[in-house]
Amino acid sequence: MKAIVHVMLKDGVLDPQGEAVRHALGSLGFGGVQAVRQGKVIELDLTATDKTAAEAEVKAMCDKLLANTVIEKYTVEIA
Repeated sequence: MKAIVHVMLKDGVLDPQGEAVRHALGSLGFGGVQAVRQGKVIELDLTATDKTAAEAEVKAMCDKLLANTVIEKYTVEIA
C-alpha cells in the first residue's frame, strides 16, 4: 500500500521560498504569476493491508514528524 502526503504552509503563513520562486519566474518572463506557495510531497510504502488503519497511522506520522502542524497543513492519500 502506498501513502502520499502533501504538506503545505497554512494560509496566512509567510512563504519566502514561494515568493522567491514567484520573483524568479517574473525575471524569466513569466509575469502572469501572482503568487506561489511551495510545499512538499512525501511518498510512503506501507506494509499495512487495511486502508483505514493505514490512513490513521500516516496521520499520526504527520502529526508527530512529517508536518509542523503549527504552521503547516497536510492531506493524506492512500492508494
